[in-house]
Amino acid sequence: MQKKGVLALEDGSVFSGLGFGVEGVKAGELVFNTSMTGYQEILTDPSYYEQIVTMTVPHVGNTGINLEDVESSRVWVSGFVVRALSPVISSWRNKGSLDAYLREQGVIGLTEMPTRAIVRHIREKGAMRAVVAHGEAAHDTAALVEMARTSLDMSGANLVDAVTTAEPYNWVEPSNSQWYGAHAIADSRPLIVAYDYGIKHNILRMMADRGLRVTVVPAQTPHREVLAMNPAGVFLSNGPGDPAAVTYAVDNIRGLLGQVPIFGICLGHQLLALALGGKTEKMRFGHRGGNQPVKNLLTGVVEISAHNHGFAVTPDSDLRGGEVTHINLNDNTIEGLRHVELKAFSVQYHPEASPGPHDSLYLFDEFVKAVEQNAAEQGAMNA
Repeated sequence: MQKKGVLALEDGSVFSGLGFGVEGVKAGELVFNTSMTGYQEILTDPSYYEQIVTMTVPHVGNTGINLEDVESSRVWVSGFVVRALSPVISSWRNKGSLDAYLREQGVIGLTEMPTRAIVRHIREKGAMRAVVAHGEAAHDTAALVEMARTSLDMSGANLVDAVTTAEPYNWVEPSNSQWYGAHAIADSRPLIVAYDYGIKHNILRMMADRGLRVTVVPAQTPHREVLAMNPAGVFLSNGPGDPAAVTYAVDNIRGLLGQVPIFGICLGHQLLALALGGKTEKMRFGHRGGNQPVKNLLTGVVEISAHNHGFAVTPDSDLRGGEVTHINLNDNTIEGLRHVELKAFSVQYHPEASPGPHDSLYLFDEFVKAVEQNAAEQGAMNA
């Protein structure tokens, strides 16, 4: 028999349902995701660290859990809120239920929740601190509200240190060809260094698919150590928290600008903007889903894209020679930028998808082109 589950918000609102996963109490920032599929990728995305994710799709868990669709080594969400946990699992890749997976990972889930009301509340009031409770603790709602009010505020929070790799490693695994097609890998491949601020596996697969040798380094790796590796390019990954709080990353990026081609995604985009002299701000409730329309201002093409961010580059940012390349058509948020002279570009959204559409995969090809040109120039100089 399922036990009581409660979601308590810092503004005093309380939503009740049933629990699954582990019993207990956990705080986090309450956000919502509008993706129709891909809950396993969402759960394992390090960018959701210290967040409670509410899904807008009504039935979750219907495809179970598999061994292929993970984006990191573990589940990172603080809690997972759904309208209905599917009693039926149907997938040729299924290896277990969502309930069992969350229990194994030590994560609280809530089902039979009024997710429509929860999302409307966040849209009206903004993302806020909250607590999920499952079991005995769910009965003391006053204590849960107080816990939410005293929990971590995402503004000013450096969460990168908690999710980055402890040691450098090389990535060689390509994507599954049935989803992305076959890629020819060159015999002599350029080396790129990827800063891990909370990197997703599919980003690394996209670069391996395109013939890049990838070395992933911890977030705090000094830029001089990166340059000493003689990379043909540097990648700045996604990750959680407030970009303005990750000051060491901004300093390292400044040391790399103009030295090698740079490509950033999500948090990496925000950090690049800060390094160029721009500013970032916390959004009211952010963008999280697989259906956001982004316009490429350079081509005029509209891409349907995957998003997961609660901060954005401010419209009045002085990028010191940089230019805005992409905007969100829902609210005109800056979604991409480039600095031609410094050989750097970035996007706020997730071209690697997982989950999400593949409209923006061309960005990886643009990075490869810049990296290969830089590698050729390096070779000519050393000849």
